[in-house]
Amino acid sequence: MTSFARHRRPTAAILISLAVATGVTACGSGSGSSGTKGADSGTYTVWDPYPQFAKGSAWTTLLDKCGTEAGVKVKRTGFDTSDLANKTLLAAQQGNSPDILIVDNPVVSTLAEAGVLTTTDDNKLDTSKVDPNLLAAGQSGGKTYGTPIGANTLALYYNEKVLKEAGVDIASVKDWASLTAALEKVKKAGKKGITFSAIGTEEGSFQFLPWFWGAGAKLTELDSAQGESALSLWKDWLKSGYAPNSVLNNTQTTSWQEFATGEYAFAENGTWQLANAEKAGFPYGVLPIPGADGGSAPAPTGGEFVTLPVQDDTGRYATSQKLAACLTSAAGLLETDNTLSYVAPTSEVQDKQVAANTALKPWVEAVKSAKGRTSDDLGTKYPKISEQMWKAVQSALSGSKSPKGALTDAQSAVK
Repeated sequence: MTSFARHRRPTAAILISLAVATGVTACGSGSGSSGTKGADSGTYTVWDPYPQFAKGSAWTTLLDKCGTEAGVKVKRTGFDTSDLANKTLLAAQQGNSPDILIVDNPVVSTLAEAGVLTTTDDNKLDTSKVDPNLLAAGQSGGKTYGTPIGANTLALYYNEKVLKEAGVDIASVKDWASLTAALEKVKKAGKKGITFSAIGTEEGSFQFLPWFWGAGAKLTELDSAQGESALSLWKDWLKSGYAPNSVLNNTQTTSWQEFATGEYAFAENGTWQLANAEKAGFPYGVLPIPGADGGSAPAPTGGEFVTLPVQDDTGRYATSQKLAACLTSAAGLLETDNTLSYVAPTSEVQDKQVAANTALKPWVEAVKSAKGRTSDDLGTKYPKISEQMWKAVQSALSGSKSPKGALTDAQSAVK
């Protein structure tokens, strides 16, 4: 029998870092009731962060199908993202973890450090076809703790009508200089430039990261010259009136609402707004966020990992592996990711998605350039770094500190 690591009681530090890590919003909200294993060994529990999907939805139908193929009944419970993470730690403390846990990717390393999850070396989940940049979000200390069920990320939505009236050819927007030049033309034409979320939460860090990484900066060195150039870019946009002061309090939802007025040329937002974009009432397009000197900037990956928590009864693992393999098979991924408005984590399924919906092509390009927030083996260090990053963004954009001063203080606080 395969030997699996025993779980240990999560510490207070783990609980605190987890609370910070789960602040980003990318999926639906709601709450679910707690789900536990049934006395019947033929019942397997699945916890997920998709409370928006009720019984009979495409997602729950897929779960039931996978259960039937494995010869068991699936008992599924959907939670809010933050609620799910906290309940997972509590369940681990009580020795009552779900058999399958689908969890937001930045939380994987935290749960792994707490001893809650098995590794793919142990549970034999096949990750061979997964894009390495997406798989990295579930890696810590040289180990992999699950496989992505799908990914979303950020890009620039643009209003074709506003750009046309301002005389901007979207093909000319290839780097920061050309994007800023386009914003200048838009403002001169009497329209608004770009909206994004710079709120003092994980959402603010999530939206700043493409510019930070696109400048060549690293999360281990917040106060680098590259990091300063990214924060100065945002600061200069506000100072020039290309971006509104409301970005300081904007969530990704309220930022989208500003773009939906039809007055803005650009909005930084994610794949989860595609359905809303179709309802906006004006022609739009999507452009990968440009790097400082061109090319696509790495944007942070959103989306979840399918993981197998540690169990006291190790005899359950074989069936759990079958369920996870079913959910992450090519057929399962195509159905699931279309339901979730996610880009698949494998090229094989991505190609099928684009063939069926060409509007997904720029999103596939963005996902292929994307990067996990806990990549570079940051693991549980990321939440503290992120908190200091969003504080620096707030300080610089509000004018209380210079970009250089804000990032210098941020780096000192991390150390």
